[in-house]
This record gives sequence, structure tokens and C-alpha cells, in this order.
Amino acid sequence: MSQSDGTAACARVLVIEDQHDIAANIWDFLENRGYQVDHCADGNTGLARALHSDFDAIVLDIGLPRMDGLILCRKLREAGHGVPVIMLTARDTLDDKLRGFEEGADDYLVKPFEMRELEARIRALLRSKSGAPPAASIGGLSYDAASLTAEREGRRIPLTRLQGAVLGLLLEASPRIVRYSTFFSSAWPDSDGDLPALQTQIYELRTLVDKPFESALIHTVRGVGYRLEYVK
Repeated sequence: MSQSDGTAACARVLVIEDQHDIAANIWDFLENRGYQVDHCADGNTGLARALHSDFDAIVLDIGLPRMDGLILCRKLREAGHGVPVIMLTARDTLDDKLRGFEEGADDYLVKPFEMRELEARIRALLRSKSGAPPAASIGGLSYDAASLTAEREGRRIPLTRLQGAVLGLLLEASPRIVRYSTFFSSAWPDSDGDLPALQTQIYELRTLVDKPFESALIHTVRGVGYRLEYVK
């Protein structure tokens, strides 16, 4: 059995894919690379398995029977689960990708794809989940990278992997500006980040950690980036 690095060892991956040849290829490839793999062929079963089992990552097809992948991902996030999700789809327009990120996906892979690229994306998500240190608390807001959970004024806020990566950068740099290029290289290390994708993540973060509270912490520096700053 071969392994790319330590992040694969014993990592549990749920593949939710209705095309059995694709699911079998993913299963065989990942299992041979040291992953523990489970599979569901429809959205309802996949959501139930994801909610009641402990997975390190989910590979999720969008076009599923009984519940599509976008709805599944949304329900997973609404239930407070921050498990990293890679969406698989034949839809390759920017609007399709942004919709996936809005529903809580951490990464997006267009079919057909190389298995090595899929594994590289999974490894990146696992490294981000397990390797980042907890960030400092600023203005009553903190982020625990190990559990992908933010907390503000005693309220626990589950985040996706991308939301956590973006918030972690803002907290670590606060009150300095984090430039767009820093977000792209750090939050999307194995794929091309772009401004619309970053703006989507910032919008979602503001909805979660700013709008329910009295003061906003995330500020836009037009044409440059974003900063997190607590102003009394």
C-alpha cells in the first residue's frame, strides 16, 4: 500500500456519487493510497451517513438522485458540520462554482478529472484542518482550527474549511491588511483562487460572525484586501 504523506494515514473519506464506475475508481485509488473509504449512491443516504459518522473529508457529486449535492451540503452546514467537502460536477461556469461555495463547499473539481488531482485537493483540506494553530481572540471573536469552529460572545459558530482558512488569516494579521494574493496562496494552495470566490467567503463569514452582533469586525480595503479590526 502506498501513501503520499502522513495526512492520508487512516483518514476517512465519504464518497457520495451515483455513477458507480466513477465511485469505484475513486474508492480503489484512495484506498490504495492509505485512505479509509465509504460510499453512498444517493443524496438522502449520503446526508444521513455524513451526519451520523465521523469523516475527515467528503467527495460530493452535485447531480445526485433523491437530493442534489448542493442541498446536501447546505443541510450539512446548517446542522453545524464543518467537515471539508469537495464538490464534483460537470458544471464548469463561474456561477456554478460560486453557488457551490455559497452552499458550503470547500473545493470544486470539474469532471473529468485526474485521480491524482483529487487526492492533492483532499490532502490540502486535511492539512488545513489538522495543521493550523488556533488563532488569537480579537474583539470577542476566536477561531479553533482543530474543530473548524469560531466563537463570538459565547456563541459557537461552525465553519467550512475555506471560511476557517480565511478567518484564520484575518485573525493572525489583525489589525493589518491581508492582501488578496495572500488569501489566494494560503486558502487555495492547490487550486486557483480568484476574487469572486474570496468575496463569496467574506460574505458568508460576515453573515456568520458580524451580522448577528452589534459591531462589525471584518472591513474591506478596496482594491487591496480585507482586515479584521475591533473598533470600540
